[in-house]
Amino acid sequence: MWKDFSRLPGEHIITWLLRCWDNRASGLELEGREAKQLGSLSREGGTDKAIGKKAQALSLWRQLLSSVRERYPFGEDVACRPGKWTPMERGIQYLRELAVREMVYYDLDNMQLPTDPDQVQCTQQTWRKFVRSAPSSYANSLAVMDWKSKEAPTVDEVVG
Repeated sequence: MWKDFSRLPGEHIITWLLRCWDNRASGLELEGREAKQLGSLSREGGTDKAIGKKAQALSLWRQLLSSVRERYPFGEDVACRPGKWTPMERGIQYLRELAVREMVYYDLDNMQLPTDPDQVQCTQQTWRKFVRSAPSSYANSLAVMDWKSKEAPTVDEVVG
């Protein structure tokens, strides 16, 4: 389990969180002491110290999100990988990372908010970041996309 959920050397924190989601961290319910026994998952003292801080049983996913939030209380402190992406698969990965970054700052006690990065609404701010990161061959097409309804689509709807 440590191998599936430990951060790789040089891996961005948000990329690591998304990999943990993809490895099914949401399906592992752990009490605080059990989560602490996993050891240094994030390879950051402040984040690892916050993992398992709450005594109640939570999914490893929620514990990881809350520990990153505790370590980085301000959104601007946590960045996704900078730079242009190519191919489109990398762009989809980046959009999903932007969704995870949003989730770090959710009220994790609010059960109305999605726990799945693919179900996060793609806000105009998120979309702008995504379009600005796109190579010019994609940027013009992406920039003209318009949401048909008043509610922002989910990341999954945008990708689909």
